[in-house]
Amino acid sequence: MGVLQEKLSSFYKSRWLVFVAAMWLQSWAGIGYLFGSISPVIKSSLGYNQKQLAMLGVAKDLGDAVGFLTGLLCELLPIWGALLVGAALNLIGYGWVWLVVTAQVPVLPLWAMCVLIFVGTNGETYFNTVSLVSCVQNFPKSRGPVVGILKGFAGLSGAILSQIYALFHAPNQASLIFMVAVGPALVGIGLMFLVRPVGGHKQVRPSDGKCFTFVYGVCLLLAAYLLGVMVVQDLVEVSDTVISIFTVILLLILVIPIVIPIILSFGPEQRNPEEESLLPEQQNKDPGKSQLDSEEVILSELEDEKPKEVDMLPASERQKRIAHLQQRLLQAAAVGAVRVKRRRGPHRGEDFTLMQALIKADFWLLFISMIMGSGSGLTVIDNLGQMSQSLGYDNAHIFVSMVSIWNFLGRVGGGYISELVVRDHAYPRPSALAVFQLIMTVGHFFIGMGWPGAMYVGTLLVGLGYGAHWAIVPATASELFGLRNFGALYNFITLANPAGTLIFSSLIASTIYDSEAEKQHPQSMGSLLLHLPTAAESLKCEGSVCFFLTSMIMSALCVFAAGLCMILVLRTRIVYANLYGKTSSSRLRL
Repeated sequence: MGVLQEKLSSFYKSRWLVFVAAMWLQSWAGIGYLFGSISPVIKSSLGYNQKQLAMLGVAKDLGDAVGFLTGLLCELLPIWGALLVGAALNLIGYGWVWLVVTAQVPVLPLWAMCVLIFVGTNGETYFNTVSLVSCVQNFPKSRGPVVGILKGFAGLSGAILSQIYALFHAPNQASLIFMVAVGPALVGIGLMFLVRPVGGHKQVRPSDGKCFTFVYGVCLLLAAYLLGVMVVQDLVEVSDTVISIFTVILLLILVIPIVIPIILSFGPEQRNPEEESLLPEQQNKDPGKSQLDSEEVILSELEDEKPKEVDMLPASERQKRIAHLQQRLLQAAAVGAVRVKRRRGPHRGEDFTLMQALIKADFWLLFISMIMGSGSGLTVIDNLGQMSQSLGYDNAHIFVSMVSIWNFLGRVGGGYISELVVRDHAYPRPSALAVFQLIMTVGHFFIGMGWPGAMYVGTLLVGLGYGAHWAIVPATASELFGLRNFGALYNFITLANPAGTLIFSSLIASTIYDSEAEKQHPQSMGSLLLHLPTAAESLKCEGSVCFFLTSMIMSALCVFAAGLCMILVLRTRIVYANLYGKTSSSRLRL
């Protein structure tokens, strides 16, 4: 009995149990991706036009992006308290929206509905923050796989929730809003004592590699299964029994990773946390004062001293020339012949504060490119309901689910491909972002043309490109501006989403959509002035013309964004050559 109790205690304290619980939490944390499914019922129930609906989309994106208060509360409150706050916000925000849409409470003005959408969506920032903070602390040596998998599950949540909603198949579309309000809140409350930092187990163990590989396999299996199920449900009318079977299999796939903490805790190789050796102390207590940093002082001088033609040499020759010049500068500084002066503020690759980063051209090139790429992708996600209806598709859920899957694969694939670019070729990471933005260009073009099947191709390409932004941009920011203040930098970068949708969705897409709808239904203007109930119906636009011009504009701006990325590539080649070049890599391994 004592042995069993000890193993149960070890199971509860297992960092892998925390990781699996965080994956389940993240599966419900991407409620913002369902806005394309709930927006049509909000529009029809409240009589909104496309511009008013776009304002709700901007409020949703702001709620998803504004995480400053979330970070503060997560430092002041216990982890379970932060999850409780997030669950309450989600329930209050979307719960009230559901009451308004179902006419159980009086209709609120547009600004109040924006506040409710903001509050409800802001709840998911608590789920994200708690999951990432807990798991990064539990896996300090495996941050990349941990963050990638968790963000991938958040990207898949739209497809997962859509499939669970299909199980109920409620005739009233407003019931989806009810599920969005209640589901994540219940999951958050149910897991609030499991998702937390735990003591011990923080070394890289031999089993970690196999465990992460197993989880990646489950992720790919889940994505492939959801894609197959959604395609089958779209092409063939399946019975409620078949839908139930599909959903049960989905839930079983989500539960599979729990075998990892079970095997590790109850298997023969299980070890108590107290038996594991402590992590070795770093010889250098101050990471900001390492030998590499002292060499970067001289490297900063090289930007002034080296001939410009050095940057055009092949990588091996360029590094030889730079190393030779650096050695001469070091010798001259040692004998006092040259005084090495630092410029004001840090240099690329060093630790920047947010204010220091905001005055750098590199940061704004990255941020503006993010606005155009990620903002245009999110505009498509937010308007999938209207886009699919205008092209004659009755069910927008299939596209919401598919773009969620492509978003997940874009995050995994974007991180993997960009890592190959920097590790194998020592080439700047933004070059991979430029490629994905060009892929988005083709996706926007397909959606705008409205050809048969174009929505499937368009959502595939746009979803991949949008997901890749959230794998590549944070990594690029950490490489160019350091890790010490990465939280503030990342929170600022996330503002690209609401800024992009404000421009593309509220100012461009909604204006063009309403204009085309008025051309198709001239009588709508009279109905709108008289406040007749047919006004909302008369403003419905049909045909590819509804989003043609918007898609062409976003396509052109994605090309411009790729150009900004390539400018950033040219400006940062020397940084990546020294970070990931062969000589730098060998020096880092010493």
